[in-house]
Amino acid sequence: MKLYATYIRLLFKSQMEYKASFVMTVITQFIQPLALFAGIYMLFERFGDVQGWTVFEVFLSYSVIGICAATSKCFARGFDQFDNLIRTAAFDRILVRPRGTVIQVLGSGFDAKRVGHFIQASIVLVIAIVGVDISWDLLRLVMLANMIIGGSLLFVGIYMLQATAAFWTIDGLEFSHIFTHGLQQNAIYPLSIFPRAITVFFTFIIPFATVAYLPLQYMLGKIDGIGWVYAFMPLAGVLFVLPCVGVWRFGVSRYSSAGS
Repeated sequence: MKLYATYIRLLFKSQMEYKASFVMTVITQFIQPLALFAGIYMLFERFGDVQGWTVFEVFLSYSVIGICAATSKCFARGFDQFDNLIRTAAFDRILVRPRGTVIQVLGSGFDAKRVGHFIQASIVLVIAIVGVDISWDLLRLVMLANMIIGGSLLFVGIYMLQATAAFWTIDGLEFSHIFTHGLQQNAIYPLSIFPRAITVFFTFIIPFATVAYLPLQYMLGKIDGIGWVYAFMPLAGVLFVLPCVGVWRFGVSRYSSAGS
């Protein structure tokens, strides 16, 4: 972790060399998600609710997913752009260094400009909390914190799978955006509005239902159950990272260098 902190400090200093560019990009990152936010608002303005979910309840889901996406994009940028390391043969240098590949790839990219998206989602979170009728207690605060932690790590795991695919094909990486950008766009809505196959996939394969949809249902009083089970259910996102690391190591073992 000391090495990773050094990576982050150096990358942050390099990004702050051009402060005007940094500020303008942060502002862009703040404004860009507003289009999706406005789309949600107009949808509910027209139809009122979606299968019993009000606009503020969906805002709550939107903000949690947005915070998770911004956090993962910030700290896992190295995996998100890993195809560039393969394309430029920079990954060969990583392999000869006396440290693990996971920590080095994580340290190869850090995008502090994502703080703009993080701030925007946090503002929506405050709006949603004010608008929804939730009796906040320790249980629900722990649940909300675990949703952000689990969701962020779930996105990191998906980026690792995306990066692993680059060992065999770079041009096919657009397919993985279905599970990153597409997941971010769709996960803000109740999972029940989608076909059963999609519900099953995002519950048992990529467990996004456990880090967002199911805990939110309990938090909003839509389902009953043991509260602490739902509070720690989002940590399934942490468990999801473990097989992703295994897949990553398999891909590294099959890498035959960029050659010369």
